[in-house]
Amino acid sequence: MDVPDALLLLLVLLLALGWLVALASLRALREARRAKRSQSSKYGNLTEQFAPWMRGWPFEDPGGFRFLGKPVDGVQFEKDAVYLVEIKAASSRLSPEQQAIRDAVLQGRVGWAQVHVSDRREAEVIRPWERRLR
Repeated sequence: MDVPDALLLLLVLLLALGWLVALASLRALREARRAKRSQSSKYGNLTEQFAPWMRGWPFEDPGGFRFLGKPVDGVQFEKDAVYLVEIKAASSRLSPEQQAIRDAVLQGRVGWAQVHVSDRREAEVIRPWERRLR
C-alpha cells in the first residue's frame, strides 16, 4: 500500500468517525431537549397545584380552587361566581382546546347538569344559551 492509499483510507476513517460523533451528539441533544421538556412539564404541574396560594392569585379564597388538570387547570368557586382557571407560566399559550373552552364561556355557552345515579330519575341538563334563542 503506498502513501496516497493510506492517506485516503485515513481520511475515510476520519470522515466515518466524524459522522458517528455527529450522530451521537444529535441523539444526546434530542435526549437533553426531551428531558428539559419533561422537567418543564413537571414544574408546570407543580405550579398549577400551588398557584392558589402564591402571590397574585386573583380570588379571595384560595381554598375555593379545585384542580382538574385537563383540559383546564381547575375551577375556582366564589360566593357569587364560578371560574374556569388556566394557569400559564412563562410564554406558554392556550391550546386550541383551551381556546374553544374560553370562547364557550365568553359566549355564555356554559350549562349545568345534574345526574342522579341512585334512582331512575332522568338527568337534568340546562343549556341557558338555548333558552335565549327561543
